Amino acid sequence: MNVKDFYYDLPEELIAQTPLADRDSSRLLVLDKASGKTTHSSFKNIKNYLKPGDCLILNDTRVIPARLFGVKENTGGPIEFVLLKNIKEDDVKKEILDIPTQNDLCQGKNCCYWEVLLRPGKRAKPGAVFSFGEGILKAEILCVVEGGNRYVRFTFDGVFEEILDKIGIMPLPPYIKAKLEDPERYQTVYAREKGSAAAPTAGLHFTKELLDEIREMGVSVAFVTLHVGLGTFRPVKEEKVEDHVMHYEYYTITQSTCDVINSTKQNGGKVFAVGTTSCRVLESVAEESGFMEEKSGWTGIFIYPGYKFKVVDSLITNFHLPESTLLMLVSSLAGRENIIKAYEEAVKERYRFFSFGDAMLIN
Repeated sequence: MNVKDFYYDLPEELIAQTPLADRDSSRLLVLDKASGKTTHSSFKNIKNYLKPGDCLILNDTRVIPARLFGVKENTGGPIEFVLLKNIKEDDVKKEILDIPTQNDLCQGKNCCYWEVLLRPGKRAKPGAVFSFGEGILKAEILCVVEGGNRYVRFTFDGVFEEILDKIGIMPLPPYIKAKLEDPERYQTVYAREKGSAAAPTAGLHFTKELLDEIREMGVSVAFVTLHVGLGTFRPVKEEKVEDHVMHYEYYTITQSTCDVINSTKQNGGKVFAVGTTSCRVLESVAEESGFMEEKSGWTGIFIYPGYKFKVVDSLITNFHLPESTLLMLVSSLAGRENIIKAYEEAVKERYRFFSFGDAMLIN
């Protein structure tokens, strides 16, 4: 299967740069995955496609202000860090067993370890130390890992998350050039588990009021957690889809959420995944029968046409980049031809695309 099979032409002016004033006022393109038929609606009407006994599964991850701007100690050279994932000390020790560090920064300080994307990379050799927020946060480069990222050790006084809230910046996707006036608009209304470098954007359309209406209908609402990494924006460089290797992301699903899904399936209801992140968690955890049990870990599941879904029946999602793994995922659920035709229709109808754009329901 060729990556170019997942190309569509998108005018740049259709890439949404800012969120709408009202979260649920976005447009909704509804695609019937069996027939390929499309209809147009408003996201406020999403509840019309849900029935009592169905369940809605959302990703409750919260985006952290993961962009940090600092300087190299001794030289003052500027540096930019983007936090990708929190690393356990034992995993760091395995990676840098034979690499001595030049600085014992942890003495008398609090420490944590992260994999980071940074630029310029030439300044960030093992042993180099960087300062952020006029010294309230320092980082030592420990080693270079796959893809040119770095493992770093942060040292600080106090609470790391509070320092990030003070000096960090929200890491918006590279295609968004406009300034985000309210950082909460890049968070879902139910975001609670800190750890993502990007938002699960399909959930941005929901309001608390809309979720309450859905619950009142007799639809179960439950949550998973998947911390979204910037690998979600990484282009597919291989010519063949099958040769692409996915990035790994950390997930958690509780037994209570599994019970909701298992009960929904047993009683003939449908499982609606909100976003590709929720979908990836569910399909990573589900047994071939669709049965689910509590689990956490790292998933690198790559879903593309030919994949047989085990638990997800319907998907609420945004419009995705051409030739992206996310476009391949939605194509696996609805069929590539159906998706490309639907996307071409969305372009013709001037839908708004990507993170702050309009929504699609594959049903």
